[in-house]
Amino acid sequence: MAKVSTNISLDEDLKRDAQALFAEFGMDLTTAVTIFLKQSLREGRIPFSIHKVKEQSTYQMHRPNEQSHLMAVVDEVERRMG
Repeated sequence: MAKVSTNISLDEDLKRDAQALFAEFGMDLTTAVTIFLKQSLREGRIPFSIHKVKEQSTYQMHRPNEQSHLMAVVDEVERRMG
């Protein structure tokens, strides 16, 4: 399958923090975004809950637990990467 380049605009701090987090899982930002997109297509939805946290008035995501489908995908990527 041919690969295409896609440009997205991100807050500098968000990108840096996300890269650091994904590096802890042994992956880069491209791999993490690819996992997110593939899992979204598998489930036909955003693969995690998004809700407003009342006391902070900000939007946050729930981190996947070990039983979640997303975590299974991350585990599989890590397994394949060795």
